[in-house]
Amino acid sequence: MIVCFAGLVQALQPDRAMSEYVRDRWDAQKGFPGGPVYAIAQTPDGYLWLGTEKGLVRFDGITFQLFDHTNSDLSGPIMDLITDAQGNLWVRPQSRNLFRYLNGKFQDVIRELDRKTTGITAMCRALNGKALFSVGTAGVNTYDGGKFPQLVPSANVLVISLAQTSDSRVWMGTRDAGLYYTNEGRISAATKELPDTKINTLLPIDQELWIGTDNGLAHWNGREFSTAGLPAPLEHVQVLSLVRDADANIWIGSAKGLLRMNADGISVLEESGNGSPKGINAIFEDRERNLWIGSSEGIERLRDSPFITYSASKDPTSAPGGTIYVDDHGRKWLAPSDGGLRWEKGQQVGYVKNDSLDRDVLYSLTGNQDELWIGRQRGGLTHLVIKDGNVSTQTYTESSGLAQNTIYAVAQSRDGTVWAGSINRGVTKLKDGKLTTYTAADGLASNQVTSILESSDGTMWFATSNGLSSFSQGHWKTYGGLAGLPPGRVNCLFEDSKGVVWIGTDYGTAILSAGQVQVTRDVPGALHEPVLGIAADRDGSLWLATSNQILRVDRDKLLDGTISEADVREFGPADGLQSVEGLKRDRTIRVDPAGRIWFSTYGGLSVVDPNQARDDTVPALVHIEGVTADDNVLDLQLPIRIQGARKRITFSYAGLSLAIPERVRFRYKLDNYDQNWSEPVATREAPYTNLGPGSYRFRVMASNSAGAWKGPEASILFEIKPFFWQTWWFRVALLTAFALAMILLYRLRLLQLTKQMNMRFEERLAERTRIAQDLHDTLLQGFLSASMQLHVAARQLPADSPAKPRVTRVLELMGQVIEEGRTTLKGLRSTDSSSRDLVQSFSAIQAELPERRHIDYRVTVEGQSLPLHPVIRDEVFHIGREALLNAFRHSQAKTIELELEYGQKQLRVLVRDDGRGIDPQMLHSGREGHWGISGMRERAEEIGAGLKLWSREGAGTEVELSIPARIAYVSDSSRRGRRWWSKLYPHRPHQDGRK
Repeated sequence: MIVCFAGLVQALQPDRAMSEYVRDRWDAQKGFPGGPVYAIAQTPDGYLWLGTEKGLVRFDGITFQLFDHTNSDLSGPIMDLITDAQGNLWVRPQSRNLFRYLNGKFQDVIRELDRKTTGITAMCRALNGKALFSVGTAGVNTYDGGKFPQLVPSANVLVISLAQTSDSRVWMGTRDAGLYYTNEGRISAATKELPDTKINTLLPIDQELWIGTDNGLAHWNGREFSTAGLPAPLEHVQVLSLVRDADANIWIGSAKGLLRMNADGISVLEESGNGSPKGINAIFEDRERNLWIGSSEGIERLRDSPFITYSASKDPTSAPGGTIYVDDHGRKWLAPSDGGLRWEKGQQVGYVKNDSLDRDVLYSLTGNQDELWIGRQRGGLTHLVIKDGNVSTQTYTESSGLAQNTIYAVAQSRDGTVWAGSINRGVTKLKDGKLTTYTAADGLASNQVTSILESSDGTMWFATSNGLSSFSQGHWKTYGGLAGLPPGRVNCLFEDSKGVVWIGTDYGTAILSAGQVQVTRDVPGALHEPVLGIAADRDGSLWLATSNQILRVDRDKLLDGTISEADVREFGPADGLQSVEGLKRDRTIRVDPAGRIWFSTYGGLSVVDPNQARDDTVPALVHIEGVTADDNVLDLQLPIRIQGARKRITFSYAGLSLAIPERVRFRYKLDNYDQNWSEPVATREAPYTNLGPGSYRFRVMASNSAGAWKGPEASILFEIKPFFWQTWWFRVALLTAFALAMILLYRLRLLQLTKQMNMRFEERLAERTRIAQDLHDTLLQGFLSASMQLHVAARQLPADSPAKPRVTRVLELMGQVIEEGRTTLKGLRSTDSSSRDLVQSFSAIQAELPERRHIDYRVTVEGQSLPLHPVIRDEVFHIGREALLNAFRHSQAKTIELELEYGQKQLRVLVRDDGRGIDPQMLHSGREGHWGISGMRERAEEIGAGLKLWSREGAGTEVELSIPARIAYVSDSSRRGRRWWSKLYPHRPHQDGRK
């Protein structure tokens, strides 16, 4: 039995009903300034402008800005707004002045038009994109390059509406004198054929014209005026505004509300909550095809949405969602979650009551041509056949051999076999009237079957609560965790046009291709939710119903693992859905023959045309609206230069996509600071703190309501001025001062070290002088006395005495010891300035030796001789003398050289011979019992000098002594430094103890 209802108002139709538009309102709670709206326009930058009772308002989809409170004319009621082809916004206030807005500035142009004029009473956009103005009763002027030439002479009537048709006629609607138009330079009146003489609004369409009056709507077809044939609701209604949209609908704003007129007739936008109709003063279609409505109560927006939802709140005949099926004839079969079976086609809706279907909950629907297979909660499996408008049914239950009376999933294979999956007793195959049941014992993954699919190769696939099973050629195969399938329940199955089987699980989607299960892991978070239904559109995109969302996914990118957030689009209430919560039912997503996709959710039955949900929509237009530095607003019209003291700089911006502005996202980047673009954000401010001095460019881009990043970016250049301590010259000066300070500290430290060393040298010199005096007065004097006594004794011995030779030998030895002692004492005492210099001293060494063997000995000097500190001079002489004596006595050299170099950085003494060399062991540690090499090293270390010895057997020896100039030389500057330092640290000079 079928119960049929025909001609229902809210039956599913291909054309959208008025109630199916998404409708939004703005009031004071949402930021609207309040009061009636008289005019609406949109400038090329994407902003929406509203002429209201309280003044001119700009709207970016989120924020309302009441413009120019300081201008009394703009602060009052704004009656008309238009834009021209040059991007000018023309503003007509109630005062009949005229303002032009361009590049952020308003200009009062009424005086440029006519100093004697009584004001502007109407304006419109001409065919060529220029603006037309009705100047009181003086005629019609246009704007052309800063001038206002007259286009239509005066008709001596007060014009309140203007329009121009494609035949170049200018139409002028008056306040009480009817309609006038120009024809070949003549002005003609058309009053008798109109329903009223007050012409409120005009709508040109090619050569046709629609005329809105206080007493109905009239039409000019290019030849005559007429009111005949217009729908009855338009005969005597007060028409206040007219607009034709991109879909050729004519929207009529009247004193009784909003009407839509098209080939299907007249539709009325009903007020919610049985509210009284309100007057519609302005209608405007923006660049994204949203319809904006200005009324006596504020501003509203009507827009298309990708989804249309049929819910109980909209249609009393609708029901909560459940399993659905769309047959080959375009019938939509719905089994509501609260029970029963319903079908819809066109404007017809019917219910099926056969076999108590109206009193049972139905879990699954599938079919083929004129038959339907139904899985029931209590009634088993029902086969429904439609023939010649009659319905017959046959039901299979446990008594017929069915596994269970609770059938959750039903599928029909291409050979006509029907598979019925039960709730916990396996699956039953119905073929040629024979029922065969398979359970887990036969190889099924679980006895709870949730979905069934036949793939293109004839394999039957069974989703269960414990994995996936396949049945082919009489053999079962199970896919579980070991095969790569996520654990737990498999909810749904779908095969796409490429033969890939998509598996919806409690942990997202999995892919079965070439017999292998693959899990998509690196995917956006939305794809990790339980997937309850899968379908594909004709473009290949996947549509998923999850536990909390409706998603469209790029199939190819999901397959190859390159999917990102931008490849997943989420749909919600703003897209026409009453609910995004999916149902745990078999087959809750279906594709109809027209390519539309039907979703069954807890909010009702929703349908989407994938072509209406494409991302290639109008791009968002992004603008930088303001820059603040520590809450100080900066003028964007001037070059932005910010003092370095500002710690927080904030950029505010807007993305103009008026369809769903809440979904607009932004990315921004500060050149010379940020390395990469920011992540997408919803906030409309970007703060930066403690930026260093320099030039920067702030850049921002925006996605539109559909998530597409196709619009141009906006940028602004600014400069942060440095403090004086951040300038280059200050840094150079600071660096120079630091370097000078380091040099001064170095010099001070050098002088301090020099003073300390001088004190040590003076102490050593005094000690050596004292030792020399003591040795001279004691030991040497004793030797002299003993020698004198021994001389006396020797003279008294007979010449032939045997002791005479021995005494003589002792005297010689004593003389030699006394001479060496004097030499040593001489070295211990400081030489004065009259003493010989180093060159003379080194040159005389060879003469001191008793050697008679010829040796080529040379002393060379490099650089100008400089005065040396006495102790340094003596130590240098002793070290050099020891090296020379070793060379003369032990090297057996033919040539011995000494180089004395007075350098700027060091005093250098080099002793070189071509003798037999020194054994390496001896060179390192010296000869046992001898202190020549060790003594040289000790002397060099004591005066802060460096000593290097190099020798190779058979290749000679080199001894190099180097003393830093600051230690060796007694220069004028160092003497001045010592005098300056002595003022800071006075001390008594050391008294030389020499006699």
